[in-house]
Amino acid sequence: MEENKRIAEEEEEEVWSWGAGTEGQLGTEKLQDEHQPQLLRHHLSLSSFGPLSSLSCGGAHVIALTPGGRVLTWGRGTSGQLGHGEMVSSSQPKAVESLEGYVITHVSAGWNHSGFVSETGCLFTCGDGSFGQLGHGDYLSQCSPEKVSYFDSSHVEQIACGMRHSLVLGKDHLGNQVHGFGSGKRGQLGISYERVRSVNLPQTAMGLDNVQIVSIYANGDHSAALCAEGRLYTWGRGFNGASDMHVPWSVNTYLSFSHAALGWNHALLLSGDGDVFMLGSYGHGILTDPLMTTHVQHMDEESDKNALWRIPGLNGIEVLQIASGAEHSALVTDDGSVMTWGWGEHGQLGLGNTIDQPEPRVVSFGKSLAQRHLVSRVYCGSGFTYAIRTPGADSRISVGSI
Repeated sequence: MEENKRIAEEEEEEVWSWGAGTEGQLGTEKLQDEHQPQLLRHHLSLSSFGPLSSLSCGGAHVIALTPGGRVLTWGRGTSGQLGHGEMVSSSQPKAVESLEGYVITHVSAGWNHSGFVSETGCLFTCGDGSFGQLGHGDYLSQCSPEKVSYFDSSHVEQIACGMRHSLVLGKDHLGNQVHGFGSGKRGQLGISYERVRSVNLPQTAMGLDNVQIVSIYANGDHSAALCAEGRLYTWGRGFNGASDMHVPWSVNTYLSFSHAALGWNHALLLSGDGDVFMLGSYGHGILTDPLMTTHVQHMDEESDKNALWRIPGLNGIEVLQIASGAEHSALVTDDGSVMTWGWGEHGQLGLGNTIDQPEPRVVSFGKSLAQRHLVSRVYCGSGFTYAIRTPGADSRISVGSI
């Protein structure tokens, strides 16, 4: 009996969390920060829902998606972002009951709002709507997911929720279209060359009509999109003090990227060769020490404000996945390790302390119940981090997964 239990545990997926936890976002039931990874098998009743296909971490809440398209949420819920029909927080995962009749394929957690995309291409949003970021044509908050009727005649593929805005990647008779709604003060909606305070209905982003966009990203006041050829387009708040960009512009580099991740002041970029680069500032130790980086090239002749930099300390290491929190970063390497760096005040780096780190450091998972487990996925929220470990190398996912 004990041997069967041990084998079962070794075959189970492991979910770990660390960092800011005072609003239940870590799922440890302790409403406190954790400076080292915590195994959630002993805390969350996740095993009753089966394995997880993806997570999305927001300001202080988490959305989990199962392979069967079921949605679970927990953490801060005071704006209705958990979708449970009430504006209260929860330290335990609960199924979003109003979505039980749908197969959900894509989710995104913003600062205080959430988005869900169904297999049939419908979009649902809930949470804080005070900037129009829910896309329902008003500025009201919702405590249960409501269908965004604007997309009734198109097929939504992805949603990306930022601080106070949302992006949607949809497909209609014109092809792939990127839409923005919510706050647009920093240009993050990409809908006008002039400053837009906010919009509460989806508007089509400019300059992407003839571009095949495959992925969209949002965090803070930043927006980004990756095209099929590996070019990255960004708009919104300028990096490192550069001017805000009100319409999408292509990062001017010879590199081709397979994945991107946005923070509040920086962006991480993963090349097809497994190398990691960044856009952004050095404040707070968020990214890395500028004296230790390799400058790839100037984005313009005016300054280094839009410069692209190579992350140091990764020579010879192939990176499979990247993730960005508000002011920290994480990655998964080809040997199944997770590395973190940046702001560490809440223990979100998982290194056992609250010290900022200027370059990637390996996170230790201590005495795991299954030593042969490897990190397959890592996710960052605002001041907290999640990692999923699975048995053996064959369980690791591709870079394109969330």
